[in-house]
Amino acid sequence: MTHHPRSLDTLKQTATEATLGDDLLRGADEIARFLFGDVKHRRKVYYLTGEAPKGMPHFKMGSVICARKSTILNWIAEQEGRA
Repeated sequence: MTHHPRSLDTLKQTATEATLGDDLLRGADEIARFLFGDVKHRRKVYYLTGEAPKGMPHFKMGSVICARKSTILNWIAEQEGRA
């Protein structure tokens, strides 16, 4: 049996996919757990995402609110800089 090493492009794609998947938060519960440590704060997530134009960055996949951990962390750092 011959072993075929995966190409560098395939390895990069696999790493990117894992990173993107790990960075994605799906639903207000996951976002609340990430931000506040508990899903009981999901109403705060809806409040923060509704504050235009400076609200928490987010997007929707269908009707599900989503966000990226990296984007939220950058947004928090920006908020700290404004204080």
